[in-house]
Amino acid sequence: MSRRTRRLHHRIYVVELDPAVRRERRFIRQNRYTKPGQTCLYVGSTGLDPLIRYANHLRGHKGCPLVRRHAIRLRPDLFADFPAMTWADAVATEEAWAKELREAGYAVYQH
Repeated sequence: MSRRTRRLHHRIYVVELDPAVRRERRFIRQNRYTKPGQTCLYVGSTGLDPLIRYANHLRGHKGCPLVRRHAIRLRPDLFADFPAMTWADAVATEEAWAKELREAGYAVYQH
Protein backbone atom coordinates (compact mmCIF):
# COMPACT_ATOMS: atom_id res chain seq x y z
CA MET A 1 0.00 0.00 0.00
CA SER A 2 1.47 3.35 -0.97
CA ARG A 3 1.90 6.18 1.46
CA ARG A 4 -0.72 8.25 -0.38
CA THR A 5 -3.29 5.43 -0.19
CA ARG A 6 -2.78 5.07 3.56
CA ARG A 7 -3.53 8.74 4.10
CA LEU A 8 -6.83 8.54 2.23
CA HIS A 9 -8.73 6.53 4.80
CA HIS A 10 -10.83 9.11 6.66
CA ARG A 11 -14.57 9.20 6.12
CA ILE A 12 -17.57 11.32 7.02
CA TYR A 13 -20.49 9.65 8.80
CA VAL A 14 -23.94 10.72 9.98
CA VAL A 15 -25.97 9.42 12.93
CA GLU A 16 -29.67 10.11 13.42
CA LEU A 17 -30.42 11.25 16.97
CA ASP A 18 -33.54 10.95 19.09
CA PRO A 19 -35.48 14.24 19.25
CA ALA A 20 -34.85 14.28 23.02
CA VAL A 21 -31.34 15.54 22.14
CA ARG A 22 -32.98 18.96 21.68
CA ARG A 23 -32.89 19.37 25.47
CA GLU A 24 -29.08 19.09 25.59
CA ARG A 25 -27.27 22.43 25.95
CA ARG A 26 -24.53 21.51 23.50
CA PHE A 27 -27.11 20.64 20.88
CA ILE A 28 -29.14 23.79 21.54
CA ARG A 29 -26.05 26.00 21.09
CA GLN A 30 -25.65 24.77 17.51
CA ASN A 31 -29.38 24.63 16.75
CA ARG A 32 -31.06 27.67 18.26
CA TYR A 33 -33.78 27.91 15.63
CA THR A 34 -34.85 24.33 15.06
CA LYS A 35 -38.49 23.48 14.60
CA PRO A 36 -40.44 20.49 15.92
CA GLY A 37 -40.36 17.67 13.44
CA GLN A 38 -36.87 18.37 12.13
CA THR A 39 -34.70 15.27 12.05
CA CYS A 40 -31.78 15.55 14.48
CA LEU A 41 -28.35 14.42 13.26
CA TYR A 42 -24.73 14.14 14.35
CA VAL A 43 -22.03 14.56 11.70
CA GLY A 44 -18.54 13.23 12.38
CA SER A 45 -15.38 12.10 10.65
CA THR A 46 -13.29 9.04 11.35
CA GLY A 47 -10.29 7.04 10.24
CA LEU A 48 -12.26 3.88 11.05
CA ASP A 49 -15.06 2.15 9.20
CA PRO A 50 -18.22 4.15 10.05
CA LEU A 51 -19.91 1.05 11.54
CA ILE A 52 -17.00 0.53 13.92
CA ARG A 53 -16.96 4.22 14.83
CA TYR A 54 -20.70 4.11 15.50
CA ALA A 55 -20.25 1.07 17.77
CA ASN A 56 -17.50 2.95 19.63
CA HIS A 57 -19.88 5.86 20.21
CA LEU A 58 -22.52 3.51 21.62
CA ARG A 59 -20.13 1.90 24.08
CA GLY A 60 -18.62 5.25 25.10
CA HIS A 61 -15.16 4.65 23.64
CA LYS A 62 -13.83 8.02 22.44
CA GLY A 63 -17.38 8.93 21.55
CA CYS A 64 -19.61 11.95 21.79
CA PRO A 65 -21.91 11.66 24.82
CA LEU A 66 -24.81 13.06 22.79
CA VAL A 67 -24.47 10.19 20.35
CA ARG A 68 -24.14 7.57 23.09
CA ARG A 69 -27.29 8.82 24.83
CA HIS A 70 -29.44 9.69 21.81
CA ALA A 71 -28.35 7.58 18.81
CA ILE A 72 -31.10 5.98 16.76
CA ARG A 73 -29.17 4.70 13.77
CA LEU A 74 -26.35 5.32 11.36
CA ARG A 75 -27.55 7.15 8.21
CA PRO A 76 -25.45 5.85 5.29
CA ASP A 77 -27.93 7.48 2.89
CA LEU A 78 -26.47 10.81 4.05
CA PHE A 79 -22.77 9.94 3.76
CA ALA A 80 -22.19 6.96 1.44
CA ASP A 81 -21.32 9.16 -1.54
CA PHE A 82 -18.28 10.69 0.19
CA PRO A 83 -15.00 9.06 -0.85
CA ALA A 84 -12.14 8.27 1.51
CA MET A 85 -10.04 11.38 2.10
CA THR A 86 -7.17 12.81 4.10
CA TRP A 87 -7.69 13.82 7.72
CA ALA A 88 -7.55 17.53 6.84
CA ASP A 89 -10.11 17.09 4.07
CA ALA A 90 -12.36 15.07 6.39
CA VAL A 91 -12.32 17.81 9.04
CA ALA A 92 -13.24 20.46 6.46
CA THR A 93 -15.85 18.25 4.79
CA GLU A 94 -17.45 17.37 8.14
CA GLU A 95 -18.01 21.04 8.93
CA ALA A 96 -19.24 21.88 5.42
CA TRP A 97 -21.60 18.87 5.32
CA ALA A 98 -23.07 19.77 8.73
CA LYS A 99 -23.75 23.29 7.44
CA GLU A 100 -25.30 21.97 4.24
CA LEU A 101 -27.56 19.57 6.16
CA ARG A 102 -28.72 22.43 8.41
CA GLU A 103 -29.54 24.47 5.31
CA ALA A 104 -31.50 21.46 3.99
CA GLY A 105 -33.69 21.53 7.12
CA TYR A 106 -31.98 19.14 9.54
CA ALA A 107 -31.00 19.97 13.12
CA VAL A 108 -27.30 19.03 13.22
CA TYR A 109 -24.68 18.68 15.95
CA GLN A 110 -21.04 18.60 14.89
CA HIS A 111 -17.75 19.22 16.71
